[in-house]
Amino acid sequence: MPLKNEILNRWLGRTDAPAEPAPQRLPQVSEPAPVSADWNMQLDEEGRVTGISKALRTALGVSGAVTPAQRLLGYLMPSSALVVEGTPQDWLGHMLDLDFRRPNGQVLHTRGWVQAQGSDWLLQLLDIGDLMEQASAAQSRQQCLRLAGQLAEKVRGCHLERLQAVTAEQLEELAQNYRVPCLALALAEPGGVGWRIYAHYNAQTAPQLWQDGQRLGTDLDSLNSTVTHQIDFGAPVAQVHLQSAFGNAEGFLLPHHKEGSIKAWLLFGFYNAAHQAPELGDREWMNLCAALAGPILYRQADQVHRHQLERLAVLQDLLGTGWWELLPGGEDIQLAPQLARTLGLPETRDVLALDAWLQLIHPADRHELESRLSLLRDHGTAMLSCVRLRQDDPGQAPVWLRIQGQVLVSGQVRRVLGFMLDVSDIKNQEIQAAAAHARLDNLIASSPAVIYVLGYDHGSLEPTFFSASLTPLLGWTQAECSDGQLTQYIHPDDRDIWFQRTRQLLREGVVSCRYRLRDKKGSYHWLLDEARLLRDDLGMPVEAVGLWLDVTDATQATERVRESEERYRILVEDSPAMICRYTPDLILNFGNRPLADYLECTPAQLPGVNLGEWFSAEQKEAFLRRIDDLTPESPMSTAEICLELPGREHAWWIWADRGVFNDAGELIEIQAVGRDNTEIRRTRMQLNQSAKMATLGEMATGLAHEINQPLNVMRMAVVNVLKRLSNGEVEIDYLTDKLNRIDAQVQRAARVVNHMRVFGRRSEIEQQLFDPIEAVEGTLNMLTEGMKGKGVDLRVGEYGERVQVRGHVDQLEQVLINLMVNARDALLSKRDKDRDFEPWIALRVEQDDQTLWLVVEDNGGGIDPRLLERIFEPFFTTKPVGVGTGLGLSVSYGIVEQMGGRLSVSNASEGACFRIALPIALV
Repeated sequence: MPLKNEILNRWLGRTDAPAEPAPQRLPQVSEPAPVSADWNMQLDEEGRVTGISKALRTALGVSGAVTPAQRLLGYLMPSSALVVEGTPQDWLGHMLDLDFRRPNGQVLHTRGWVQAQGSDWLLQLLDIGDLMEQASAAQSRQQCLRLAGQLAEKVRGCHLERLQAVTAEQLEELAQNYRVPCLALALAEPGGVGWRIYAHYNAQTAPQLWQDGQRLGTDLDSLNSTVTHQIDFGAPVAQVHLQSAFGNAEGFLLPHHKEGSIKAWLLFGFYNAAHQAPELGDREWMNLCAALAGPILYRQADQVHRHQLERLAVLQDLLGTGWWELLPGGEDIQLAPQLARTLGLPETRDVLALDAWLQLIHPADRHELESRLSLLRDHGTAMLSCVRLRQDDPGQAPVWLRIQGQVLVSGQVRRVLGFMLDVSDIKNQEIQAAAAHARLDNLIASSPAVIYVLGYDHGSLEPTFFSASLTPLLGWTQAECSDGQLTQYIHPDDRDIWFQRTRQLLREGVVSCRYRLRDKKGSYHWLLDEARLLRDDLGMPVEAVGLWLDVTDATQATERVRESEERYRILVEDSPAMICRYTPDLILNFGNRPLADYLECTPAQLPGVNLGEWFSAEQKEAFLRRIDDLTPESPMSTAEICLELPGREHAWWIWADRGVFNDAGELIEIQAVGRDNTEIRRTRMQLNQSAKMATLGEMATGLAHEINQPLNVMRMAVVNVLKRLSNGEVEIDYLTDKLNRIDAQVQRAARVVNHMRVFGRRSEIEQQLFDPIEAVEGTLNMLTEGMKGKGVDLRVGEYGERVQVRGHVDQLEQVLINLMVNARDALLSKRDKDRDFEPWIALRVEQDDQTLWLVVEDNGGGIDPRLLERIFEPFFTTKPVGVGTGLGLSVSYGIVEQMGGRLSVSNASEGACFRIALPIALV
């Protein structure tokens, strides 16, 4: 080491360099002569290496004898080529910076000089690798400081609206400078719980770990800030694996401390600082983090503070409030700008004399305010008062101010301050409410209504309050209605209603009923009693609030109207609807003129007519079954009925029945209202027929293929038979086999044609019982070959037990065809985009004791969830213009609904799933 220092001092000019020896010729030796440096080489006059010292051999990893023809340049890196140009004579007196190549690929940095040694030359070398590393590290630290200053300056100087964008730009610059694939800045959530990515940078070749606004949860809070402060970037603790921060990728993070806690994190993804930036230490990394995060946090805090001041100013403006403070001496008062505007003062005048401020108060409140203010100023008594402002216009609504004040003592400083709040709306509402309350009390006292309160006590409700109108209305006082005496005033025939009313009020919490109550003179009043039970937060009854309304006159008037049936008949006759009354065996007791006109008779002829004469046997059975289901609790029923009217086609009516029951709950009569729905029903049938024909049109190609198949088989059979006949080879068995084959294909084509003819016919008028499997098999007969021809795999499940449903078999088949054709179109459209896609449609049958389901499912990827709610709307379609009408699913939905079922759709695991639910008919 002393020798190394001596040589280094000589380089730095601290001692004289060794004198150049006189040129002389010495005998050539194989090893260099001993010199002051451990590393040396012996060179000949041409610069070829003739010898290497043992220490230098070890450093360079050279083994074996030195080849005399090897030039010095052969041991050096290409960067040192210009340093050793020429011969050693040319190098004399110069410092030579030489970089030697080591076998392991590393570079040995040296500095040396040559001196003559006889006829040869001696190259002496010194290792300067540690000096170069120190210089490189110092330069890297300086660059890091300059970069940190640039980052902070750009963040501080940008517009606040571009703060996030500029931050992302600085992250990109930092990442590119140190070759970081993924870099992000995380700030604390606004609520202080968890962290959120504020800005990030992601190299194009690196996976994206973060995105702006991404929440990282609270995992970062679990890191100890002290340990994080002392991260050694070569230690394992620097490589943090957090699912929420790095997605289990390699990386490390830096904290930014402020006010004793971590306020931000700088996250490095896919980056190892110890290997990729070893020249930077903890301080440099922390400086970079602080230079970026510090200005951002400061500007955000400044923005929050500015927003708080703006909100406070807006709040004071909206509320008409503001602070005030008595200045030292107590003769002047300072007001907030918003308060000065509320008081009508100029904006520039926020300090005025205390007397002038008191003159703004209404004279009726001025002296009280002055007295309370004196107590506050002299004795520190807290002040709270509501006063009115003085107004010159008597018709203007008064302005009320709530004035509050207190004394604050801080050391030797004593301040008197408070706030003023505009409470005009509240005070004026209180005045108006008081006036309204007084008017309401007067109104109730003179009206036929009584407000009462019933207190709850262990399951009993006892009166605790009656309004003043009780005595004028009934003559009783509250004391005379307490302790169970009220029950004695109820009419004997209505006491059951009274007791039931109390039980219902406790059970349901609300009640409305009528009963008669005797007044003090002995007369009975009909009262409408409406009450509601109030409960506490635990659901326990507290009290009941109710209203008695004297409806004696109204009740008596209602009774008189009920007794006047003739007027009722006039109203019924003028109605455009069909109105009638009939017995449970369908015998008419009454019918108005519209009903008589439909039945081609007069109203007088209707009593005694049996409505069942106009029904078919099945319609009559369904009608009677619906009438039998009426109960006192559910006395109403509505249905669409089909009648065979005299001399005309079938008619459809929307028929609403209401049962009338006696006290025993027995049905004694039915009141019904009907309207003609024939035109709507015919239109719907026409729409179903049009949709059916459109379905046939869409299947034309598949049906043509289905018919061409047997024709081709028959043609080939005929050709073969003719060929045998021409050759004279006539065999009875052969001819029989061919004729049987032709007959089978003829029957197959006939079945297709017959099925098309049956399917295309109009549906029957009335619904029939049928096996739904017939519709499934008809659908498969018409679609199977066409589906196979287009490459769609049909998956048909087991049918299970055969049952029957009520409806039209052709209409159910129409629904199934619509669903499968729609699925086919969607699958073929998807296959056009993906030629490797293998489409399939599954048709299966499910059932329980009451319901049968026909399920049509495909693997087309499903339906957009936003369209599921609209898919059954008329004219709604996702097909291109001119391809679909948008009526198929709407008509199918109506057909299933008419059968008493339901058509629904959902998205399964691979595609759409349509379910037809049909009620199983009990045979």
